[in-house]
Amino acid sequence: MDLKLSTSGMTNCFGNEPVNDARDVNAACAWVQYWVELEAAGQAKDYRAWLENYSAQQKAAGRYQREPNVRLRDVMDWLDYRQVVPGDVRLQMWLAFGFLLVCLVNTVGLLLAKFLRRSGEIGVRRALGASRREIFKQCLVEAGTIGLAGGLLGLVFALLGLWAVRQRPASYAELAHLDGSMLLLTFVMAIVASLIAGALPAWRAMQVAPALQLKSQ
Repeated sequence: MDLKLSTSGMTNCFGNEPVNDARDVNAACAWVQYWVELEAAGQAKDYRAWLENYSAQQKAAGRYQREPNVRLRDVMDWLDYRQVVPGDVRLQMWLAFGFLLVCLVNTVGLLLAKFLRRSGEIGVRRALGASRREIFKQCLVEAGTIGLAGGLLGLVFALLGLWAVRQRPASYAELAHLDGSMLLLTFVMAIVASLIAGALPAWRAMQVAPALQLKSQ
């Protein structure tokens, strides 16, 4: 401001008096957007109250002609307000969750058929002393292993998809990458999803009556 450097962007000035320099500290103009880093999220309320009190004092002093409109947004709210994330990206996210739900339903059916087809084997294990808890744990381990394999395969497809996104001419294309936390989240979601899908088939498998299966052998 002291060097009178040029500015770029939108400048809003309020009041009826002509403004010679919108950058003057006494001018009723808004041309700078401040970013503030607070130590804790709870401090945002106090900081907003400080801004509102300051604006009220400036209006009382005659600097502001209109009622002050204090806007304090966090990063996610600012991204939504500025529409930084395109709508088609949000649509792709919901489509991905819908596809995950369809895959979970199909996985439940496949695991249910797989475990019940092994009813004879489960009945023999139960007759040899295996508890229902052991049968349940075995089925969950198998489901988790499938989820881990699916996570590895999905990671390969994700890397290929991100590479394809980076080839687009969009301004956000170069930001498409997979960091460490997202990589960890991928495997956690894959394993947790497979365990959730395998819970019902595992429960059905541990209900197999060993006596009935041994008679049918």
